[in-house]
Amino acid sequence: MILIDTVAKMQEFARQHRGEIALVPTMGYLHEGHASLMREARKRAAIVVVSIFVNPTQFGVNEDLDSYPRDLERDKRVAEAAGVDVIFAPTAADMYPAGYQSYLNVEEITLELCGASRPGHFRGVTTVVAKLFNIVAPTVAIFGKKDFQQLAVIRRMVQDFNMDLEIVGMPIVREADGLALSSRNARLSEPERESALCLSRSIKAARAAFAKGETSVAQLRRVALEVIEKERAATLDYLEFRDPDTLAPLQTADHRTLLALAVRVGTVRLIDNCILGEE
Repeated sequence: MILIDTVAKMQEFARQHRGEIALVPTMGYLHEGHASLMREARKRAAIVVVSIFVNPTQFGVNEDLDSYPRDLERDKRVAEAAGVDVIFAPTAADMYPAGYQSYLNVEEITLELCGASRPGHFRGVTTVVAKLFNIVAPTVAIFGKKDFQQLAVIRRMVQDFNMDLEIVGMPIVREADGLALSSRNARLSEPERESALCLSRSIKAARAAFAKGETSVAQLRRVALEVIEKERAATLDYLEFRDPDTLAPLQTADHRTLLALAVRVGTVRLIDNCILGEE
C-alpha cells in the first residue's frame, strides 16, 4: 500500500491506471463500516484507492470540523488490512488552493432532511466528490447507505453530469447492540453512547409496527418518535418517511419506504435509516 498526499501525484497515478481503479471516499477515522466498502471495492477493480480528507466545505458554522476525529496511522492499518492499494490523503490547501471559487450544487434533493438543518452541506459534498472523481478517475465508487441522502445526491449528480462511473451503495454496518458505525461515535461518552441506541431502537419499533400491517406514515412516525422522546439526552432533528429514489414525503408506507432520522446526543449529531421492507 502506498500513500499519495498531493493532487498532482494522484492524477499521475490515475493516468497510469485508467480503467482499473475503484474509489472509496472517506473522511478518515476508519472503522469496520469503511472496511466493508473497501472489501467490496477489492472485488470490483484491480486497484483500490481510499481517499481520506476531512472536507471543510461540507461543515457549517459551529459544526464539528475542528473536533472531527482524525488518526492517519490508525487509518493506514485499517486500509491495509482490507486490501487497499492507495491512500489518497491531500491537504485542504491542495484541494482548495488560494483563489478557489468553483462549487457544484444539486438542487431539489438536497433541500430537506440533512440539507434543511445543514445549509450548504451538500454543496460541499458534491463539490469534493466531483473533485475526487476527476482526480482519481475511478470506474466505480463505493459509498455506505448510512448517509442515504448523500448517496442519493451523488447518484443524481453522476446522472445529471453524465459522469462515466458506477456508484455502488453498501449496507449499514452495526455494532452488536444495533448502533450504526460512525466515525462520530468516537466523540460519545459512555452514557451518550447508550443514549444513542435510541436511533436503532426507533427504527426497530417502526419496522415492527410495519411488519404487523401498519402502513399509515403518521402512525409509524408516532411509534418511532415515542422511542426518541423517552431518551432525555437525545434531541430530534428529523424523523421522516420518504420515497427512496426522490426523497419525496409519503403518507402511506410500503416495503420500499425509507425511514430516515437524525438525532443529536450531547454535542454529537447522528444519523440512521432503514428501508422498511428490507431485512
